[in-house]
Amino acid sequence: MDPITLLTVFVLSVFVGFEVVAKVSSTLHTPLMSGANAIHGIILVGAIIVAGQAEDVLVLVIALIAVLLATVNLVGGFVVTDRMLEMFGGRKNVKKESAK
Repeated sequence: MDPITLLTVFVLSVFVGFEVVAKVSSTLHTPLMSGANAIHGIILVGAIIVAGQAEDVLVLVIALIAVLLATVNLVGGFVVTDRMLEMFGGRKNVKKESAK
């Protein structure tokens, strides 16, 4: 594929992705994040495989950047999901110490 076609597909995917995510209600956010975390795990494994088989320095650098970004995205997704689940847990009882 030529670079113009690749750029066009990338730009269109960004717009479609933004529109899809913007329309998600907060009730569905946590289940969708769990699915997204699984997808990011697969992307991380793919990036590691590409980095391991890279013979060109440029491909290796790009693959390592992909590993870094996929790791940040995966960990961030789990952090966000954990925080969302804490919101549904209810309030915790806090022991108040009496002032003496």
